[in-house]
Amino acid sequence: MNISVIGTGYVGLVTGVSLSEIGHHVICIDVDEDKVTKMKKGISPIYEPGLGELMTKNINEKRLSFTTSHREGLQQAVVVYIAVGTPENKDGSADLSFVAQAAKDIAENVKHDVIVVTKSTVPVGTNAMIKEIVQTHLSEGLQVEVVSNPEFLKEGSAIHDSFHGDRIVIGADNEQAFSIIEEINQPFRVPIFKTDIKSAEMIKYASNAFLATKISFINEISNICELLGANIENVSTGMGLDQRIGSQFLKAGIGYGGSCFPKDTKALIQIAGNVEYEFELLKGVVNVNKKQQGILIGKLNDCIPVISGKKITVLGLAFKPNTDDMRESASILITEELIKLGAEVVAYDPIAMDNAKTILSSKVQYADSIERAVDNSDAVLILTDWDEIKNVELAVFHNMKRPLVIDGRNCFTLEAMEKNGIDYHSIGRPVSAKLIEAAPI
Repeated sequence: MNISVIGTGYVGLVTGVSLSEIGHHVICIDVDEDKVTKMKKGISPIYEPGLGELMTKNINEKRLSFTTSHREGLQQAVVVYIAVGTPENKDGSADLSFVAQAAKDIAENVKHDVIVVTKSTVPVGTNAMIKEIVQTHLSEGLQVEVVSNPEFLKEGSAIHDSFHGDRIVIGADNEQAFSIIEEINQPFRVPIFKTDIKSAEMIKYASNAFLATKISFINEISNICELLGANIENVSTGMGLDQRIGSQFLKAGIGYGGSCFPKDTKALIQIAGNVEYEFELLKGVVNVNKKQQGILIGKLNDCIPVISGKKITVLGLAFKPNTDDMRESASILITEELIKLGAEVVAYDPIAMDNAKTILSSKVQYADSIERAVDNSDAVLILTDWDEIKNVELAVFHNMKRPLVIDGRNCFTLEAMEKNGIDYHSIGRPVSAKLIEAAPI
């Protein structure tokens, strides 16, 4: 089937590549000329494991192409996916200007009856808006149907999720449109859930908000565990054994980030407000996450009362491992605060440093390895649980002025850090050791 995808961010590019991999002819449209030039050569603009290989394969097999021209990209389309950004407005609501423009571009360039599939995360009622825009600008005699097909991809495992997801949600008010989108997705062999359009729109927001709630809940429990002397890892494991609760998203840390949870939780609060409903629980989730992102600064201050002039190493800058995405990463808040306190900040991340250089303060310095970042440091803060960080030889921390590690992702066991004589502070667990008789700092 001839499919067009408007937008080549995380959602659009992964969607287009995955659809081409199951046999469809896909053309992806983006207005960024440099980006499109690179993608035509099989160069992915984002770091996502397995994505580049599938791009190259399907380009070579003539099923995947890229263009900046809506006229070229939409001429043969029978189905068009909208996968443009819906950034956050100042009031927390979703900015739908890119979605509206995509709808207009579709109407002005398609040559056939068309099914518009909304992949972008949009508030309830947006698909109706899209249909109205398309119908207003569509050539006489052509018909349009709109389908909601929200994405549930996790950055860092998006390709895997495309082919091994829990469900594909299709929201449609037209049976024929549903059948066509169902047929498109059948080769993924992922269970398909059919519902109405408004419910499909709500499923996406509700899912992300619930996962964010689990994260904020376990982080609050971890803070209580620290005060009581309990171990959050034992608590979360014991909770997760209850099938009603489950173990996923019960790992304590320094909060959630990225392109989805922060934006979608705020948007759902705004959606509720639009119908005069106060979503008090979700407001609490957002507030807890803000507080949790800065918790390491307090731990650092407890260990080093005067941070000014100290070399502080930050390991991990992306909001999670296996991605170069810096959006809403805790590293933004933490490095800003360290610099305000007068620290010399040296950072290392295996993938995200190029992106970080465009976002973080120009005063942040960068090292090309963990070893060089840690050398002669006063303290190490761990912000992202990359495998490279979790598997580092612990002896590296003895190259510091004194081995002081403050871990926001609980990368190491208390036993290992104590055995290696490292003053180790983590989230929701006892301090592993205070073995070092150091002069006051």
